[in-house]
Amino acid sequence: MKIIDQVNPDVLAKAIEKAREQGVILPTFAQQRDPSKIPAKIVEKLKDIGLWDINPLNLFRITWKNEPTPHGGGFGEGNWLEFPSELTGIDARIVGIQGKWFPTGAHKVGAAYGCLVPRLVSGNFDPTTQKAVWPSTGNYCRGGAYDCALLGCPAVAILPEGMSRERFEWLKEIGTDEVIQTPGTESNVKEIYDKCWELRRERGNDIVIFNQFEEFGNSVWHYNMTGGIVEEIYENHFKTDRSRLSGWISATGSAGTIAAGDFLRTLHPHMRVVAVEALQCPTLYQFGFGAHRIEGIGDKHVPWIHNVRNTDMVAAIDDEQTMQLMRLFNEPEGREYLVKAGVPEAAVGQLDRAGISCICNLVAAIKTAKYYEMDSRDVIFFPLTDSMELYGSRMEEMNAEEGAYDQSLAQAHHHRYMLGTSIDYVRELTYQDRKALHNFKYFTWVEQQGRSSEELNQLWDEDFWKELFAAEQVEEWDQLINQFNEATGLLKNL
Repeated sequence: MKIIDQVNPDVLAKAIEKAREQGVILPTFAQQRDPSKIPAKIVEKLKDIGLWDINPLNLFRITWKNEPTPHGGGFGEGNWLEFPSELTGIDARIVGIQGKWFPTGAHKVGAAYGCLVPRLVSGNFDPTTQKAVWPSTGNYCRGGAYDCALLGCPAVAILPEGMSRERFEWLKEIGTDEVIQTPGTESNVKEIYDKCWELRRERGNDIVIFNQFEEFGNSVWHYNMTGGIVEEIYENHFKTDRSRLSGWISATGSAGTIAAGDFLRTLHPHMRVVAVEALQCPTLYQFGFGAHRIEGIGDKHVPWIHNVRNTDMVAAIDDEQTMQLMRLFNEPEGREYLVKAGVPEAAVGQLDRAGISCICNLVAAIKTAKYYEMDSRDVIFFPLTDSMELYGSRMEEMNAEEGAYDQSLAQAHHHRYMLGTSIDYVRELTYQDRKALHNFKYFTWVEQQGRSSEELNQLWDEDFWKELFAAEQVEEWDQLINQFNEATGLLKNL
């Protein structure tokens, strides 16, 4: 399945001229996966640039392998955090790969790149006449707006009005052309879709909508980049004669990140891929609906790009558990208690690297290990999509609503919500369960969003996903990127 099936030379010429004016050099996907391939002159220039700066060269920092520093960093092996057994109460090793060290503080900036840039370098998006529209429940629209700011493309961010205050403030700070707030919170995606249809009717070809829930560039980016970094970290730091990479855990917002499991399955056929959602909005768990507090996930539908055929289990996580663990991990009294309880101080000091949905993933990883009776041989990975840097207002709200935090609460929360985590609210999927979830896409995508039944049936075909993730697809994009950079002349003259 080819995402880019034609090149439009006239539009491409305008995009090249725009990039030349903006000083834009595009990294290839190969360079994002392996930054050692980035030209030395660019690496040298990055030493004077902050991680979040609106500078086109920060496109080369769209990688899991940034040095963990806010300014002037180079590249390394990637950043991860192992959650020790003293915290989790289990012997299985649980590892989170850190999204904090992407520009914008979340890995969704990479998924947005995977959607936008193939269109740009093939002349299927005109940055001189069209606005890029980024519908999202949080970090994806931030990532898209940031990519557009670096590329000099106008951007429209669409997200629910109930998302954290930090998101809206930051979008305004970077000069996003339009920030549209839709009714509701995390699970109100239908309202975002309705706004997209309204914009299509009003603006026609003046916009291009990059809907993360149906953009396969999202999945392809994660298959290659996120799957690739997990495999490297496992091979270089966790693999032994007895170990096994046993699980990939991912909360499903757009279901792009879970595609890393498709890649890892090619190397570890017996691993489990676990989709995570909020118990208060149990769409995959029991075709349910509802509102919840775990930002960026659980959207009352099955995303078009979710390969449910490759999902082994669904874990539904109580948002109260997640929010109280947020306090345990970040309140000074909570951290002091954890150190006294024997959790290594170095690990406690890094718990703010886990944002709200990351804590949800951690709980799901513990459930997975307990359900499948995993032990010290098993290594489970999950994404730390963002960090608490984006949720300070949520901590303030919890303090205002529930009062000051103390060590008695910390002890109760650790024992109840970490050590006491059970295998309730999990659903291991049979073949027919997976087919039912696949068929459930019909009601959103065919009835509401203009897809056809024939297209839906294609998504059940295993060969569809093999063709989508074939190496030739990304190699073709990299050829177009190299031709684009050669046409601007900027890389040659650097």
